Amino acid sequence: MMRFPPSLSPGSPTPLGAHWDGMGVNFAVFSAHAQQMDVCIFDPRDRREIVRFRLPEYTDEVWHGYLPDAEPGLLYGLRAFGPYDPANGHRFNPHKLLIDPYARCLSGALVPSDTQFGYRLHSPRADLSFDRRDSGPTMPRCVVVNDAYEWGDDSRPCIPWDETVIMEAHVRGLTRRRAMAGQWQPGTIQALGAPEMIDHLRRTGITTLELMPLQYFMPERSLLENGLTNYWGYNTLAFFVPHDGYLVNGSAHELRTAIRRLHRAGIEVVMDVVYNHTCEGSEQGPTLCYRGLDNASYYHLVPGNERHLINDTGCGNTLNLSHPRVLQMVLDSLRYWAESFHVDGFRFDLAPVLGREPYGFDQGAGFFDAIVQDPVLSDRKLIAEPWDPGPGGYQLGNFPPGFAEWNDRFRDTTRRFWRGDPMQQGDMAARIAGSGDLLDRRGRRPWSSINLVTAHDGFTLEDTVSYAERHNGANRENGQDGHAENYSANWGVEGPTDDPAVLELRGRVQRAMMATLLLSHGTPMLLAGDEFGQTQNGNNNAYCQDNATSWLDWNRARSPAGEAMTTFVSRLSALRVVHPSLRSARYMHGRHRPLPDIPDISWFSHDGNLMGVDQWNDGAFHFLGVRRAVNITDGIFDITYTLLNAGGEDITARLPTPAGKWTLLLDTTRPEAPERTLADDAQDIVVPAHGVLLLSVMPDASAIEGHTP
Repeated sequence: MMRFPPSLSPGSPTPLGAHWDGMGVNFAVFSAHAQQMDVCIFDPRDRREIVRFRLPEYTDEVWHGYLPDAEPGLLYGLRAFGPYDPANGHRFNPHKLLIDPYARCLSGALVPSDTQFGYRLHSPRADLSFDRRDSGPTMPRCVVVNDAYEWGDDSRPCIPWDETVIMEAHVRGLTRRRAMAGQWQPGTIQALGAPEMIDHLRRTGITTLELMPLQYFMPERSLLENGLTNYWGYNTLAFFVPHDGYLVNGSAHELRTAIRRLHRAGIEVVMDVVYNHTCEGSEQGPTLCYRGLDNASYYHLVPGNERHLINDTGCGNTLNLSHPRVLQMVLDSLRYWAESFHVDGFRFDLAPVLGREPYGFDQGAGFFDAIVQDPVLSDRKLIAEPWDPGPGGYQLGNFPPGFAEWNDRFRDTTRRFWRGDPMQQGDMAARIAGSGDLLDRRGRRPWSSINLVTAHDGFTLEDTVSYAERHNGANRENGQDGHAENYSANWGVEGPTDDPAVLELRGRVQRAMMATLLLSHGTPMLLAGDEFGQTQNGNNNAYCQDNATSWLDWNRARSPAGEAMTTFVSRLSALRVVHPSLRSARYMHGRHRPLPDIPDISWFSHDGNLMGVDQWNDGAFHFLGVRRAVNITDGIFDITYTLLNAGGEDITARLPTPAGKWTLLLDTTRPEAPERTLADDAQDIVVPAHGVLLLSVMPDASAIEGHTP
């Protein structure tokens, strides 16, 4: 065991956190209101505290000190001294061991305990009381690390946005039930790099894996008391630490290695990050880190009633990104994941919170300005979830250039159109065209719309066509949690059935929705498992189900139906690659003409004429035809015609101009049928009920005549 000096030397206020420089460790901790900050050092053998140092210097609101001869592996924690004055927003309690916000690794489990609360639970004075019990025995220890890793020839795939296809997945759920040969541990980050997983991802045609929260999170106590847990992970404790439950040996290098393997396969990794709140909850939550270090700086407090926290997140607290040090912590965290883990992008949970200044949401908020100008972060894929429960919390289309946005309008319209709801054709057309009505401003491109039909929050695709109502009893919230309106339909039977007619119809609608997703402009996002019929048995809010409800059932993937669906998704992805008109890098408005008589986008009725006012406003009309055209190079064009029939009867549709050789590329009602060239004189085609047809045409010379490239 190392010999410790009687006190720390001054050290430096930068960088924040505990950093080894080869000769010792520098500690730097921000707190604008603490009166003293101590570092506790622990014995690695029995986790017992062996020495405590006061950080000797205070510079620019940063406490700092230097411990010579300390090395990586050192275990430590913090204790902050200051006023316990909840009425004015201060909740210092040195009896509570605190996590360093900049810790890179945590050792040991966080064991929920009454001692972790700064006040006496069940006291009649509630959070105005004071608890003097030591929380140390129940807390994990921070670990000083050396992040050096041999990346070799790793290179980020840097997939262009207009070629990007995302799959959203949960690390544990994706791999927990997947059989893998060799040393791969199912249910962990390590398993992401297994050949079986990579082969499946590449087969589906996805380019980008968007992983649900990987940062160290804590399950809510109320869930644990009910025999449940926080499975999704939107409850972060440490913003620089990989979640220990996803690691085999506790080493962050497992994530680096998995990312390196995915990169080698040409697959990007995007992290779902939660910087809108922390796991400490409301003012009545535990004191684990931020609350104990400087509650009044890290959190938004209710003006004039600073005892209480503003709850724009629905999770009890809201991080105060208006504070420069809190904003710095978030940016430092993002850069750490980008640079130390080679992460390719970030999806920001409840993103309006990040742009909400005291006067409301602002495209020019400090967070957005800082991200967009940052030389590291601006180069990554940036995705916003554009809603939160706070005031003015729905901001779809209002994020600054450089950000893509989850588009729930695409989800809801697609579901409603294929369910047969009236008056959906106009909105469906806007979604297919990349939602320019919402996003086409300030030079933004169609990729700004992250198109989704399903996500972790809600029904799977299989359940969207199998359940008319949510079935969330297992969550122990009386079945009232989750969205009440899912725009779903069971097509005759609620839940599982052996009725071949119902199964055939459900399959048609699933494939039609998947085709709509992958044949629309914008960035498609699939939910992992939808490519082979994953079900959650009607649970549309499985946030607390770390079990077979949420884990992907790979037996379904190997079933005939699952195999057929995976092949179908693969075919759609390939068509999207081959035909640029299906993934335009620019918005099409029908004003540009790649050919003399062919606008870049046109909408047709079943009679081969352009959609008229009557068709757009006909509540019983469930047909839509869209022709898209792009000039690839001089004299080479890509012209596709997509026909959607959401009605219950087959429709005979007239093919529009140009004259030329038509090829039927895809019929979603006959997904196994190969491409076929239509007869030279073909003018009509039958569009099956609940089906999508995709055709292409090679224009003849008369159509090209007079074209100027």
